[in-house]
Amino acid sequence: MMGPLSGLRVVEVSAFIAAPLGGMTLAQLGAEVIRIDPIGGNIDYRRWPLAPEGTSLYWTGLNKAKRSVALALDKPEGQEIARALICAEGEDAGILLTNLPASGWMSHAALSARRPDLIMLRLTGNPDGSGAVDYTVNCAAGFPAATGAGGQPVNHVLPAWDIAAGLYLATGLLSAERSRKRDGQGQEVVLSLADVAFASVANLGYVADVQVNGAVRPPMGNELYGAFGRDFPTADGRRVMIVAISNRQWRAIGKVTGLAEKLAMIGPMLDVNLDEEGGRFEARHAIAAVLAPWFARSTLAEVTKLLEGSGILWGPYQDFGQLVREDPRVSTSNPMFAEIEQPGVGRVLAPAVPLAFSGTPRPEPIPAPRLGEHSDAVLADVLGLSAAEIRKLHDFGIVAGPEER
Repeated sequence: MMGPLSGLRVVEVSAFIAAPLGGMTLAQLGAEVIRIDPIGGNIDYRRWPLAPEGTSLYWTGLNKAKRSVALALDKPEGQEIARALICAEGEDAGILLTNLPASGWMSHAALSARRPDLIMLRLTGNPDGSGAVDYTVNCAAGFPAATGAGGQPVNHVLPAWDIAAGLYLATGLLSAERSRKRDGQGQEVVLSLADVAFASVANLGYVADVQVNGAVRPPMGNELYGAFGRDFPTADGRRVMIVAISNRQWRAIGKVTGLAEKLAMIGPMLDVNLDEEGGRFEARHAIAAVLAPWFARSTLAEVTKLLEGSGILWGPYQDFGQLVREDPRVSTSNPMFAEIEQPGVGRVLAPAVPLAFSGTPRPEPIPAPRLGEHSDAVLADVLGLSAAEIRKLHDFGIVAGPEER
């Protein structure tokens, strides 16, 4: 696959979201990413949702554009092949990406003894190396306590810290590879899922807010903190989110709804400056009371017609079904998407990498491999094994192809 990272080889030994996403991002940018799994698949290979024949839509979604090798990682012979692939020669090779326990044969010490300039990206749960997943990190990060309208904490279904960690892993890997190009030195780069979450909490100002102001952000439903933004129901039972951050956006709301004069009365009545974000936030309930009847009289189609091109930041609330069936951004009219034939699933809409490079056509999305689809080719291409040697490994159950899963 051609792309900005063409020629770079990364070996991935992983499961679930963060590392697979990081590896897929690199693969979709042109790197050769070889994912090694145990024969039969790792613990995420059958994760829901599933296609009718049992193929994981989750696994195929996170492993597009990769090459798949299936090895008996519980046997010394399988471990030796994996180690050889990780430490294979080449200035653009010798890179391992993992979020699994890296001990024994897969430790940085063991692998770097074989290839001193090895680059290893390793994701842990907590900074001390103990286990954690997105939900156990998120509950401690404060966001569930600030989500919802009060009462019990509310977990969101988006694995935000896994996604952020995956992109940090890709960034860290490229940084380490650039450093090796410069000085010839390999290194182990360790990223903690908890650190990703807590760094984000601090970067967004919530840590400083506690320290400086003694303030803990309360839950406030769908209202936007610090500016005017909230949801409104429409006449046909749909809901839209409206946001006004700039004064231009604020004035556009009054113009489109015809309520500019009534909205202007709120400032003097409440003694707030509606030309400032903070003033609109303080007056959010009064503003919403003026706007709500306008939305309640209009259908989503009518609201859409008036808001599109108005300069107002807005969007409809929709479930996954409505997103796929109604939103042109999730269709082939968006250059990021194309239909692919995914083995074990059928024809589905799939995204390429979201990045668009000027002067370079966006690559078509490439399906995820079948488990072990590239075992023979990778062993021949990277390790130079003969067909007879590869057949012998199959016979002894050290290597598996897709037909042997």
